[in-house]
Amino acid sequence: MVHKANDPLLQSWVHVPENSDFPIQNIPFGIVSYNGNSVPATRVGDTVADLSVLADFGYFDDLGIDDLSPFYEPLLNSLVSLGKQQRMAIRERLSELFSSHCDLLQANKDAVKLALHPLNKVEVLLPVSVGDYTDFYSSIEHATNVGMMFRDPANALLPNWRHLPVGYHGRSSSIVVSGTEIKRPKGQTRPDDTLPPVFGPSRQLDFELEIAFITSGRSAIGTSIPVEEAEDHIFGLVLFNDLSARDIQKWEYVPLGPFLSKNFGSVISPWIVTLEALEPFRVEGPLQEPAVMPYLKAEGKRNFDIELEVYIQPLNAVPSLVCQSNFKYMYWNIAQQLAHQTVNGCNINPGDMYGSGTISGPTPDSYGSMLELAWKGTKPLKMSDGSERVFIHDHDRIIMKGFARNANYRIGFGECETVILPSIT
Repeated sequence: MVHKANDPLLQSWVHVPENSDFPIQNIPFGIVSYNGNSVPATRVGDTVADLSVLADFGYFDDLGIDDLSPFYEPLLNSLVSLGKQQRMAIRERLSELFSSHCDLLQANKDAVKLALHPLNKVEVLLPVSVGDYTDFYSSIEHATNVGMMFRDPANALLPNWRHLPVGYHGRSSSIVVSGTEIKRPKGQTRPDDTLPPVFGPSRQLDFELEIAFITSGRSAIGTSIPVEEAEDHIFGLVLFNDLSARDIQKWEYVPLGPFLSKNFGSVISPWIVTLEALEPFRVEGPLQEPAVMPYLKAEGKRNFDIELEVYIQPLNAVPSLVCQSNFKYMYWNIAQQLAHQTVNGCNINPGDMYGSGTISGPTPDSYGSMLELAWKGTKPLKMSDGSERVFIHDHDRIIMKGFARNANYRIGFGECETVILPSIT
C-alpha cells in the first residue's frame, strides 16, 4: 500500500531540525498537557500540535469519523480504537496540513496560534492507559546468552523456544512515561547459596532494551487473531525499558517466573510511532528453524530496521554509549507475537502493550542488558567519568534512543529515559 504521508519529497512549513526523529514523514501520536488540559497531540520537529484544537477548526470533519470525542480525551485509547483505516486517514490529513504546499492550516493564524506549541512549553504524558501488558522473550541472541550463563551452554535454549514466542503477563500499573524517576527496588535475594536469603535493596539493577507495540483493536474472548491480520490490530511502537532486578529475579523466579524483580517500574517513550510511518523500513527476519506451526507462519517482511542505542549517564557526567542494537534481529516478530497471544482465545483491548523482550544482537556491543554487556559482572564497562559499571548505580540516568533511517529521512522515537533513585530504607 502506498502512503502519501511517507513521500520522501515532502517538506513541512514547520521547522524541523537536522537529523530530527520527527520529520513530516513521522506524524506520531501522544498526549501533552498545558494550561491545565491533557489532550491528544502529534509532533513535527520540536513543535507539538494539539489535535483537539484542529478538531475544533473542523480539520477532521470529512474523514468519516462519526464521533470526534477521541480528539478531546486525556488518553489515546479511544483514538487508537478507531481502527486502521481511520488511523491512516488521520495521519494522512495531518501530513497534508503540515506540508509546505498546503495552506489550509498554515494560513489560518488563529488555528496556528491555538494549536501549535513548542515542545519545551508542554508536558508529555503517558500516551495510553495500559490495561494489560505482556512481555515476550523473542531475541534468540538474548535467550542464548542467558541460557549460556545460567544453564548448560551446549543447550542454552529451552526446548520450546524455537516453537513459540515465550512470554509472561506483567504489571501494567507500573508502566510510566519517559522522564519518570524510579526508586531502586527492595526484596529478597540469596547472594550466597549456602546461607539463608537476605532482604534489602537490589544490588543488580539492570535495564532491558525493548520495543513494545500498542494494540488498537478489540477482540472477543474465545476468538483468535490470524497472523496475517495481526498488524491490523497494532497501532504503533514505543521504546521500552523493562527494568529488572537480577538478584531478586534469580531467587524468586522458580517456579512461576518474574514477580517483584519486574513490577517496580518500566519506562516507555511518549510518542507512539505508527506502523505506517515505519513501512519503508521493513526487512526480512531471521530464518526460523524448525518451520513454525501454520498459525505462526507470517509471510513477507515483518521485521523493522530500527537502530537502537543505550547510554548510561552517571551523576554529574556525560552519557556513555554502552549498547548499539537493532530491532531487525528479533526472531519472533510482532505479528507472530499477537497471533500467539490470542490463539487460545485470549481477548485484547485498545491500549494493551506487548514488550519484545530484550533486544540483543550478534556482537558484544549489541547486547541489550547489563547482564550481557558486563557478562554476569565479569567484564565491567567504563563510564565517561572513569567509574565502572556491571549493573546500574543510584543516580544513573539510563537513556534509550531508537530510529530508522534511509537516504531521505529518519523516523525516530525520541528518547526513553529514567534516573534511578536510592531505595527508601
